[in-house]
Amino acid sequence: MTSSVKTLRAVISGRVQGVWFRGWTEREAGKLGLDGWVRNCPDGSVEALFSGEAVAVDAMIEACWRGPPAAKVVSVEVVEAEAPEESGFLHLRR
Repeated sequence: MTSSVKTLRAVISGRVQGVWFRGWTEREAGKLGLDGWVRNCPDGSVEALFSGEAVAVDAMIEACWRGPPAAKVVSVEVVEAEAPEESGFLHLRR
């Protein structure tokens, strides 16, 4: 049985900067064995790319609705994306 790979780009909005959202995302994605990246956006949102087993990607998207304790997530917009060229999960700086 083969596992299905899924890649999604998410834009998380609300109180998501200055509340350790990127660090939390990096840690949670690592626990799930996902590849991708996370970064702050100039508009105050956080953008992330998650790639890996479909069930793990879905679990990460669900987790983004909660975020770390100080976050107040109001939306998680998700679109299909291309898998990253590098393996591992990166914390990008703009």
